Amino acid sequence: MLIDPQVAAAFCLAALLMSLAPGPDLLFVTATGLSSGPRAGLLAAVGVSAGLAVHTAAAALGLGAMLEAFPAAFTAVRIVGACYLVVLAVVAFRDAARAGVPEHGPVRAAQTPPLRVFARALVTNLANPKVIVFYLAFFPQFIDPSRGSVAAQFVVLGALFIVVGLSVDAASGLLAGRLGDALRGRGLVERVLHVLSGTVFAALAVRLAADTR
Repeated sequence: MLIDPQVAAAFCLAALLMSLAPGPDLLFVTATGLSSGPRAGLLAAVGVSAGLAVHTAAAALGLGAMLEAFPAAFTAVRIVGACYLVVLAVVAFRDAARAGVPEHGPVRAAQTPPLRVFARALVTNLANPKVIVFYLAFFPQFIDPSRGSVAAQFVVLGALFIVVGLSVDAASGLLAGRLGDALRGRGLVERVLHVLSGTVFAALAVRLAADTR
């Protein structure tokens, strides 16, 4: 076996603890669920996992090390990601201003195309270059070159990480979406939900732009 079962179990436990921490992905999925409903929250979780799959492949191919070696490229990706999150924040605040207005009505999940929700989550995850750097720092602790291909072990660990992360993110997105649906219906509550989502997106943008470590 490429990965020792006990090592895999320890890795999954560590992945679970990290997935439960309120990081950017979990906050993004939760905010999406709150503002757009449970289906959107679930789709956001799937989009984040798709991004993690790309990061896993890149780490296995060594692209993460190359990205880390060129600070200018790393910074460019980080700034683009921050700008994209700012756009999402603006959209959320715009929806907050429209909520409860008769000619617009409440902004509901059905009005947001599923592909757009998925794409937003995917791009948001891919635009955070620190994810792949995290992979390069964390995964090697569970890799044993004597057991076979290091790249293959990266892929296996990445798959385990995605499964664990998707379980947590999907549950959070669904619960947040149901909470949002339960509270939605009045203009004031609608505005608050979108303002909360916009605030989360804006905070994530500031965090990504300011984190130069």
